[in-house]
Amino acid sequence: MSTATERIMRERGDLRCFHEPFMYLYYVGDGVKEMPLFEADPDHPTSYEGIRGMLLAAGEAGPVFFKDMSYYIADRMMADEAFTRRLTNTFLIRDPAKTIVSYYRKDTNIRLEEIGLEDQWRHFEWLAELLGAPPPVIDAADIQADPAGMIRAWCAAAGIEFLPHSLEWNSPPPAEWEQVSGWHGEVMASDGIARDMPDGSDREPSVTLDSAPQLRRYYEHHLPFYEKLRKHRLAPVKPEIR
Repeated sequence: MSTATERIMRERGDLRCFHEPFMYLYYVGDGVKEMPLFEADPDHPTSYEGIRGMLLAAGEAGPVFFKDMSYYIADRMMADEAFTRRLTNTFLIRDPAKTIVSYYRKDTNIRLEEIGLEDQWRHFEWLAELLGAPPPVIDAADIQADPAGMIRAWCAAAGIEFLPHSLEWNSPPPAEWEQVSGWHGEVMASDGIARDMPDGSDREPSVTLDSAPQLRRYYEHHLPFYEKLRKHRLAPVKPEIR
């Protein structure tokens, strides 16, 4: 669902979009682990400073949207208040049971922190204290249940106009997604968000939280952070009747 929300931002046509630029820091620059199904662009910056500079330079030309993971950068972000204050941060959360099962199908060497919710909560708490108000949170299940209502709420919380055409994907998938096409094939082939849109957690019912010893432990670790974040989630916004 995170890539689907990125697709929505791309379809707007008024934002310069980047796909997980700090992935290059975590998996390439820091070399935390080898990411499967990822063909790195040799020209992409791999240091925090280089990626930060790339995004700020793009921002000089117009508004920028980038989708990323808190576990890539939470510690560096929390040490970089100047950069953080240039951003409007929003958080997308997902039931960790679904995250874990779909991720495990792509990478059986998944690490605990790659589930992401613990670092999302740390990042969220820090931002709430820094900015004096909690940043917006949206839940993937809510988006799938009411795409227009939730994206309308998300845009309002982020301070941008809701553009209905962004929910209908008519342009080709972005070229930079080819480097991670093994992760995002469903979104690349889709023309929008549907209630029955496959999310990767239901393709192989035989894979469950009990398919590997660590998966149940990962779920129990991250569930409390999901529940804390979920208390802050936005409700859908209906269109104004004129």
